[in-house]
Amino acid sequence: MIKNKNKEELWTSSFISACIGNFLLFFAFYLLVPILPLYLIEEFHSSKLMVGVILSSYTLAALLIRPISGFILDMFYRKPIYLLAYLLFVVSFIGYPLANLLSTFLFIRILHGFTFGFVTTAGNSFIVDIMPASRRGEGLGYFGISNTLSMAFGPMTSLYMHDYYNFDIIFYTAIASGLLGLLFAIRIKSTNTVDRTVKQPMAFDRFFLFKGFKAGLCLLLMGIPYGMIVTYIAIFGKELGIQSGVGVFFSLMALGLITSRVLAGKLVDKGKLTNVVATGTLICLLSMLLLSGLGQLNSEYYTLIVILFYSISLFLGIGYGLLFPAYNTLFVNMAPNNRRATASSTYMTSWDFGIGIGLILGGWLADSNGGLPLAYFGGAIATAISYLYFKSIAGPHFVKYKLR
Repeated sequence: MIKNKNKEELWTSSFISACIGNFLLFFAFYLLVPILPLYLIEEFHSSKLMVGVILSSYTLAALLIRPISGFILDMFYRKPIYLLAYLLFVVSFIGYPLANLLSTFLFIRILHGFTFGFVTTAGNSFIVDIMPASRRGEGLGYFGISNTLSMAFGPMTSLYMHDYYNFDIIFYTAIASGLLGLLFAIRIKSTNTVDRTVKQPMAFDRFFLFKGFKAGLCLLLMGIPYGMIVTYIAIFGKELGIQSGVGVFFSLMALGLITSRVLAGKLVDKGKLTNVVATGTLICLLSMLLLSGLGQLNSEYYTLIVILFYSISLFLGIGYGLLFPAYNTLFVNMAPNNRRATASSTYMTSWDFGIGIGLILGGWLADSNGGLPLAYFGGAIATAISYLYFKSIAGPHFVKYKLR
């Protein structure tokens, strides 16, 4: 039986199409991540705190819609819902170049957050349906690589385009990427995994996976520094004197993510999930401490600052690359099969909540006397708390209550 399971095919045409479609969706998303703070500052003259508030509205909207989307996806066929959410996500990009007031931009950002929350929850639960259970950790690791590749190329591309083109061109490029991704998403074939003749009770626990709350708190804490990094790192790089090539930070971070994701997925399938989470969290902790210390170095150590800046990005990628497939599998393995979407929703809601806190907290601290170094030190503290809580409470809780 074990031999046959090992031969179960993962790389089907549907799985490949899902990965490509997911890459193009997140490529469109990551095109905007590093340039929107610059856009708000240059076009609307916003403060860093206001940038954090406006950008966090996207995450807050995604957070609010995820529990509802998880319930709907567990009730009905997932593919048509996934495709509709994907289409609405792409259409939302059109609003950015049309927004001429900060209030209008905020409205568009919230609307886009709703669509992003729905489509990513749908994609994350839909992919589980088209991969063999015996290779779930590995499959989620590879699926996550499609996100990571988009992180490698998206920010680098948009920051490069920002040097030569106006913001509208970047927005239109995101739309084109999303439309192409939708074509690949349409090609995904799946069997219907939901019996709609069985009535599901309308209860609060249909929207959240209660057993995942302890691990969700750990993931939330890890989302805080991540939100600070992806949003403010371009600004921090310029403060350190790195005027060009900041996009390479994202590429090296993505390289670390890709390298560790595959290893993490295989280790998770071998039963080492809690070890993977603990190791990834420690790597992130050390990286955040180093990042916060860069601001204390004198400008005469510029070469050292540049070397550390890019080295940190690589190790952050390795750390988070270990965490993503491990936490994803953790939530899925604590839920019955008919609540996979709810598990995915709880997983992603925890992550969104953390990123949202990181955006606002990072902007608030960045506007203080401590600046971004203080913000990143705050992210290190959140990471340390996550590690201690997982080792003492969340990890043992998972081992006790996991279903598979």
